[in-house]
Amino acid sequence: MQTQSPFLWLSRSGYAARGLVYVLVAGLALSSSIGGGEPNSKSALNVLLGQPFGRVWLGVITVGLLGFIAWRFAQSLANSDGHPATLKGYGIRVALLISAVTYSSLAIYAASLALAFDKRGGSESEATLAAWLFEQPFGRYLVTGVGLAIVGAGATQIVKGVGHGYRKYLDIPDTARTAVDWICLYGLAARGVVFIITGVFFIYAAFTVDPGQAGGISEALSWVRQLPFGAGLYAIAAVGLLTFGIYGFVEAAYRRIRPHAVSAMAISY
Repeated sequence: MQTQSPFLWLSRSGYAARGLVYVLVAGLALSSSIGGGEPNSKSALNVLLGQPFGRVWLGVITVGLLGFIAWRFAQSLANSDGHPATLKGYGIRVALLISAVTYSSLAIYAASLALAFDKRGGSESEATLAAWLFEQPFGRYLVTGVGLAIVGAGATQIVKGVGHGYRKYLDIPDTARTAVDWICLYGLAARGVVFIITGVFFIYAAFTVDPGQAGGISEALSWVRQLPFGAGLYAIAAVGLLTFGIYGFVEAAYRRIRPHAVSAMAISY
């Protein structure tokens, strides 16, 4: 039985916080065709701000995201999941480090709302990131690289769901295995598809040398809606993101977290 250290508690609360953000994003996506609004993570936090005790909830989410970030650093720097010393293993750890940096931005935004430092409407920053990359040496190639990395991450998510790769990281009770399998498969596949579309946006931005072409979840869902049978596909994608949010709660409950790796990370900091 794992020792319930503060770091271990934070890592689990982090998965729950990420799950809640995705549930809110999915809720925005499902309601956007009626009431408008952009289905992305920062908009979701702004919606939460308008609810009773909104700042308190945002504070809780901030703490949870900080725990998730710390756990991502443990996964990447301390190799808490035991990835092999191969090109693939190092690639996964680099992706986890990038995830830590990405969620740091969201945690800062959540904290600014909770503390009333920022009252602006939420929007994704993919275009801003692309614009900054274009300003760097070989900027066009950097934007292309980011796009390819996002596409690769999306494909990995799909393979992880379809191939049940998540099972080696979860201690799933036998009584819940069937339900958890469906949640993981649908949630990971849906998020993977959204990632692939987002990555293609970055690649197209590099091709056109136009940072405005880069996009995130909101733009990916808007593109899906414009396809033939778009309304149905949009609903499937939105429910998929909702399922990925539930997958976050599954990870919070059943994620296998190695105590020795957590201790090593805590000592190193």
